[in-house]
Amino acid sequence: MKFKPRNLRAIAEMVIGDAAYFPRRSSFFITSFFEECDLDFVHDGSTRAIWTSQRLEELLEEPQPAAFQLPTRFVVLLRTLMDPREAEDGDLDRSNALASLNEPLTREGYEAYYDEEQTLQVRHIGSKTVSTATNPHRPLTPKETERKRQLNAYLDTCSEDELIEEILLPLFRQLGFHRLTAAGHADKALEYGKDVWMRFVLPTQHVLYFGIQAKKGKLDSAGMTKGSNANIAEIYQQVLMMMGHEIFDPETSKKALIDHAFIVAGGIITKQARNWLGGKLDASKRSQIMFMDREDILNLYVTYNIPLPANALPKLDALPDEIPF
Repeated sequence: MKFKPRNLRAIAEMVIGDAAYFPRRSSFFITSFFEECDLDFVHDGSTRAIWTSQRLEELLEEPQPAAFQLPTRFVVLLRTLMDPREAEDGDLDRSNALASLNEPLTREGYEAYYDEEQTLQVRHIGSKTVSTATNPHRPLTPKETERKRQLNAYLDTCSEDELIEEILLPLFRQLGFHRLTAAGHADKALEYGKDVWMRFVLPTQHVLYFGIQAKKGKLDSAGMTKGSNANIAEIYQQVLMMMGHEIFDPETSKKALIDHAFIVAGGIITKQARNWLGGKLDASKRSQIMFMDREDILNLYVTYNIPLPANALPKLDALPDEIPF
């Protein structure tokens, strides 16, 4: 996508600090700013505004994650630019800086705002589509780090059903999957190796079906299951059942086979377990299997700003019956 040159120049002037309410950045600090955004741009000493405009134009030429969304790395740059900790005197809440940023953005059909976590969000004015900074490996803010800690503690204590219902279903809904259906653990005969099945609609309107096999603890290649650890050989049998049994999609009134399978662990998946399963599956099925462990869940959950389960939130101390005066 493209922005008009004057709008790119306006945002570039904010990056380099030639606009009011933004800290001024010399050549060294411009390079440092792009490093914070996980970008390898190094200022070459040329005119700061022109050089920065060119770099912004390059970011906007990257693929859009979805219709009406800005490219991911451009959104990350805007979030870094509008970090509340960069507030200038006379604009401690960054409302003036936000108003300045929205002038060029609204001319392009977008608007920026701060969410409840004081993280900058950008949405398309016409469709209300929010652009997401989907890089789960970017540096986390202090609040995001705290949310990650809380979710990590919750994963230590939750059951397998809670992992599915409270964590995986909200996560995959946020990621754009539809028709999420959890088999549950009350009737094992109905599972056929699937804990969850779901569908994903491609931009071409073709539909792919996904299954999830979830385990609460660590997945390893030990000779037998020990405690909360699960043996990969058990997962192997369940994956084969997942691939071999049809599901019924009530929206299309048709049966379909699972196209891809996620193996999700609430703990870690050892390298030996991944290699063992890869060796057992033939080449066609090997390309259909994807892995997610605890670190993947934590990073995706936090960067997509998904509300934490109620049990993961810190409990408030009970108030005393009588309040002394």
